[in-house]
Amino acid sequence: MASVNRPEEQPPVEEEELPFFVYGTLRPGEVNHDAFLRGRTRSEEPARLPDALLYDGPGYPYAVRCAGAQTLGELVAAAPGQYARLLAELDRLEEYHGPASPLNLYERVRRTTLRPDGTTAAAWVYLAAPELADALARAGTPIPGGDWLSRKGPLQEPAEP
Repeated sequence: MASVNRPEEQPPVEEEELPFFVYGTLRPGEVNHDAFLRGRTRSEEPARLPDALLYDGPGYPYAVRCAGAQTLGELVAAAPGQYARLLAELDRLEEYHGPASPLNLYERVRRTTLRPDGTTAAAWVYLAAPELADALARAGTPIPGGDWLSRKGPLQEPAEP
């Protein structure tokens, strides 16, 4: 069966230099933010992703399409000269191998995000790949309120070795 793209969700167009909507370990204060984004962004601002339900995963979350739900995160724009490298590194991190690849853990899609002031911004979002999304819908654990940071309370310092 062929999939149908909704107007607010389009397959990747590589030449579009969109910001990224991050909702898990790439958020400020989280381990992958420091490893991949620190010092490589032009801006980071709060945003939310409508019609996406957040599920707990094995140390990182998955966002899945779900009408009426929302996922909280940040809208992150790459610093000048960083976009192509950052895109490639995030695709590797998120195990995205290209549109509809059976190897994908996440699919990178263009979605509309909402800023706190109500304005919208198109962004790249990594959503759980279809097979994984189906499994999560059947037996996953949703994160209440759609906020990855709230699942563990305030940001915690790493434990001393």
